[in-house]
Amino acid sequence: MTSGYGSPPGEYPDPAGDDALADAFGAVARQLREKSAETLAPWEITPAHLRALRTLARHGTMRLSELAERLEIAPRTATEVVDALQAPDLVRRRADPADRRATLVEVTEHGTSVLAEIRATRGTEAGRIFGRLTPADRAELARILSQLRD
Repeated sequence: MTSGYGSPPGEYPDPAGDDALADAFGAVARQLREKSAETLAPWEITPAHLRALRTLARHGTMRLSELAERLEIAPRTATEVVDALQAPDLVRRRADPADRRATLVEVTEHGTSVLAEIRATRGTEAGRIFGRLTPADRAELARILSQLRD
């Protein structure tokens, strides 16, 4: 019989084992999600909405279909996200002059301002989690996460 971590009962699992790493990664991800939701609450947007807003700010005006591709979400979901961002005037839609059947989406001035406020606040929140690491550990974590993401 094992403890569920591949170790006999009463023995501690290998802290570098797959199960222990998955648990630790999940716990940190949960902390980040909770902090993110708390941080975004004053603006009444979700982490998914923020991701779309940041993508539009970073890459500029784009078609809804391109936003969906960049976010790796269904086009219908991208429409719902843009609806949620358009209501508080964070983004606006306009017809694509090259193809009037297509819709372009862009960040508004208000959206740019809100994004700057969120970045300042989120930087502080993320700093509370990652600030416990040395600069070398942060660089190593960034390298490892980049490897896992790809």
